[in-house]
Order: sequence, then C-alpha cells, then structure tokens
Amino acid sequence: MSSIKEKFNQISPSEFFYSNRDLAGFSNPTRSLYTAVREFVENALDACDQKGILPDVHLTIKAVDPDKPDPKPYILTVKDNGPGIDAEHIPLAFGTVLYGSKFGLKQARGMFGLGATMAILYGQITTNKPVIVKSSSDGKIQNQFEILLDIQKNKPVIVKHTTKEISKTGLTVSICLEGDYSKAGNKIRDYVYETSLITPYASITFDDPKNQKFSHPRFVKEIPAPPTIIRPHPHGIDVERIRRMIVESQFEIPTIDDAMIEKVRKDLGLSVKKFSFTSIMDKAKKKWKTLSRQVRVVIALMSFLKMDFEKLNKIKIEDIDIPNKKLFYWDFGDSQSKSVDMDPESEYYKQLTNTVQGEPLTTFLTKRFQRIGPTTAVKFAEFAKFKPEKRMGTLTNQELVNLSDALQKFEDFMAPDSSCLAPLGAEPLEKGIKKFFNPDFVAVVQRPASAYSGFPFIIEMGIAYGGDIKSGGPHVYRYANRIPLLYDEGSDVVLKVVNDTDWGRYKIKGEPPFIIVSHICSTRIPYKTAGKENVADRQEIERELRLALQFLSRKLSSFMSKRGQAEMAKKRANLYAKYIPMIAEFCTELSGK
Repeated sequence: MSSIKEKFNQISPSEFFYSNRDLAGFSNPTRSLYTAVREFVENALDACDQKGILPDVHLTIKAVDPDKPDPKPYILTVKDNGPGIDAEHIPLAFGTVLYGSKFGLKQARGMFGLGATMAILYGQITTNKPVIVKSSSDGKIQNQFEILLDIQKNKPVIVKHTTKEISKTGLTVSICLEGDYSKAGNKIRDYVYETSLITPYASITFDDPKNQKFSHPRFVKEIPAPPTIIRPHPHGIDVERIRRMIVESQFEIPTIDDAMIEKVRKDLGLSVKKFSFTSIMDKAKKKWKTLSRQVRVVIALMSFLKMDFEKLNKIKIEDIDIPNKKLFYWDFGDSQSKSVDMDPESEYYKQLTNTVQGEPLTTFLTKRFQRIGPTTAVKFAEFAKFKPEKRMGTLTNQELVNLSDALQKFEDFMAPDSSCLAPLGAEPLEKGIKKFFNPDFVAVVQRPASAYSGFPFIIEMGIAYGGDIKSGGPHVYRYANRIPLLYDEGSDVVLKVVNDTDWGRYKIKGEPPFIIVSHICSTRIPYKTAGKENVADRQEIERELRLALQFLSRKLSSFMSKRGQAEMAKKRANLYAKYIPMIAEFCTELSGK
C-alpha cells in the first residue's frame, strides 16, 4: 500500500488574485472594463482630494481595432492634475498587489490595496501589454515607466523608463485590456454621470470609443477638507491587532555600532581621551535625565557588561532575559555566546525591563488608541481585572484574549473620532441633486457621526421629487466614500431599508417620480466583496439609514400634502370658474335686467 505525500506551497498575493480575479470585480470582459475605469478614476480623485486640489480628470477608452467585434482589446487611459507619484514608488505602486497608500485609518475610496494593480494584472493576462505610467510630482520632470507584473513573485518588471521636462504635476495611467464596451458602455457612462453628482467640485471628461465626448464640468469650487489619519478605536480591535500593536510599542534594542557609540559619546560630552568605563558611567549618572532612550539603553547594557566603548564594539547583544535576570551577547573575538548576570536592584535594571516588557497597560491605552485619557484607562483596567501597571510585553495568550474581549465590552469609551471622515456636506449634495434632476422638491440630511465595530461613519442622504425625474420611483443612487455602486444592488443595505419603507404612510402611492441619494462615508466600508459594489447590513449603519430616510420621507410627505391642498384649491377654483358665467346669467334674469 503506497501513500502520497501532499506538497505544500505558498503563493504570492498577485498569483492568488490571478486565479481568483472574480473577487475583485474582474469576472468577464464587460465587468472588467467597468471595474478598471472605476479603479483608475477613483485613484485620480483620491489623490487630488488628499492634497486639496480641485480635480480635472480625463478618461479615454479607445479600441485597438475598431472593426473587430466585442469582446476585444481596448486602451484605457486616465489623466489627472493631482500631485503625481515620486519615481521611486511608481514600480511598486503599479506592479505589486496589496501595495498602496490607503492602509491608514482614514476615509478613502480605496481600501483593499488592490485597485489599479488588479486592473493592470487583468490587462496583462488578457493582452500581455505593459502598463504605461507618466508622472510628475514636482511639475518639472515627468517620469515615464512601462511596467509588467511578475505574477509568481508579486514584483514589478520595468520594461522601460524615460524622463522629460514638463510644466505641471499630474499622473497618466494607460493600460491595454480585453473588454466589451458594447455591454459595459451604459454602466461606464452612468458611473461618470453619478460620480459627477457626488463630486460636484470635480471636472470629469469622458471620450468613448465611438468618438462621443461626455463632459461634466465642476459646479462647486470648494473641495471638502481632507480626512486625517487617526488612531484606532478600542471597539474595533481584535487579538491579532493588539498583538501587532504591542510589538510596535516595544522598544527595540539599539544596534551598538560605530555610529551608536559616537552618538553616546557626543550626548555624554566625552572627549576622545575620556573613554574609560568609569568615566562613561560617571558622566551618564550626571546627565541621565537629559539622555535619549536609545542612549540610556546602551548605558544600561554597559553597566552590566562592565565594558568600555572599545570592548563594546566587539560584541553583539543577543537577548535580555528578564525572568532569569541574564544578559546574553555574542563575543566576536572568541566567536562564542556569553552571558552575564543582571542585578535586579541596579538602577539600570528598570531601564532594560522597560525595553523588553514594553509599556504599562494604561500608557499603552492612552498612546495607542483614540480618545482614551488616564482616568478612563485606569477605569478600564479595573473593569478588565488588569493591574494598571501591567507591562504589555508580559501578557500571555489568554490575557490577550481577555483584553480584547474587555475592550469590546467596556461601554465608557468615548464615541469614535470623526475627524478621519470627509463627508460631502448637505449643501454640495443639494446643489448636485438640483443640477442633475431639476426637481420640484429636494431635501437633504447629514446624520451625526456614529460607529460600527469601532469604525466611525456618517450617513448623508437626499430625496427629490418631480421635475426631470422619471416616474417609476423610487430610483436609488447608492454611494460609499463617494463611489457610485452600480452592481449587486439587490443585496445592499440601502435597498433593504428603502424596500422595507411603507411609502403609503408618507402619501406616496403608485410609482411617482422621485429619487433617493444615499452616501455612506467611513474609514472602513463593510463591503461584501473586494469588488466594492454592495454594503453589508451592519445593524448600526442600517439604523442610521432608516433614521435619515424617515426624516426625509416626512419632509416629502409634508410637500405632498401641501401640493395636494394646492391642487384641491385649484380644482375648486376651476369649478367656480366654470359656474360663475351661469350664476351671472341667472342673477341678471332675476334682476330683470
């Protein structure tokens, strides 16, 4: 009887998405062309938003062979007037999956680190053509790269790199990919149209393969303030995130090389002649309070090693074993590992303990999380049954789990900071709705900031009736972080809330001409897939959507009531107008005149 050994392999992120590209919205030529357009346009808008630049975005789609039937290769180009990308970052930004600038905790259209690179990957596997990137970050020199992606290694391959002089900043990205514009065209035009509605401060131009130009000039000249990066909220933290934060918070043992020794010597004010161990320690005691943390650690190590700078330069610290009170180091002269005992009563022992064991719990909470002060940190420690001075580096696995659970359950933390959000604003949203739909009635609302799982979010919503709006409503326009969501609307939380609404209560019957515009902005939109097309029905988000819709529906109901009363008054007036001649005639006959 024979046995077959299983072979285990590790694949790169790019190879995973090459095999599972449906997850990111590249399932077929129609969807892929639309998704690629969206990713590049969103990147352009994000870049301008973050630098406070009023965006000018030019989208072009051109068929490689116009006479060939769809699906066929297209050249997709997006040009912007943003800050550009520095030359050293371009190969990784466009030739590596899961590499980007959107992993900080702030609102941005993108969030998975896939985006444009997935579009480039799709273009490469369908046409085997490199992406062409032109960028100027200083407004003087433009770098042009032709880049392919090494799928197995998840690394960029630079085919060509040239430079030329230029007079303005910006980025142009061009890819060749297989697409089906005959089927994707309507969605792409809708995307450009709806993006212009939610970004009224942007000028967007689209040249399609049929030589048609769709121009949407800006009609608002004020750009919303860019969001700021914030620390995480404790309610949005899990065990793994805590573990990583502890590692980040622990002090690293400094490398003792020539540069570090020179830094210690200068900080202590030692001349070249005063290099003895005794001189170093005497000077350190006098200047201890003014020394940096790194220098203090080096002095503490020297105190137990009993070495001067010359000897210190011939060893490498291997481990600081606090439980066993031992210091291990490698002696390059003897080519062997050695150790010395550390006296726990020494004034320098505490310095090394802090280095290895990290921050106390209360310090960790106040420094690593948002909106936690010393009083709240102590109160939480009591709630979680931890000592406030407990060192984070000494937590066991079970204690980490207990800490994570307690952070989720503690109710006295302040609400998440919403400064990381950049909502459009009620006034620009109202202007956008009026410009695009010319309604008889419009109302908008921006809900107060709320949070789900520790992630802040704001709901903005508008409702409009009549004017140029087609009957058959409600027509729902969904947005998340200013991204139009055009696919998979049936499983979206916004549609769920709209469909659950009893419109009869608000005097809306049949299929009248009205629209609903919904915008969710958050540091972490709970998309159901990496394709970013529908939002999961998180309880907190659903509740805020309902409250916003109920508020606007009451406004619409009031308008409908007044409109109904006006129509009734008009009918009565028409009725009177019909009978007034007859009444006048009868009155004349009765008077005998």
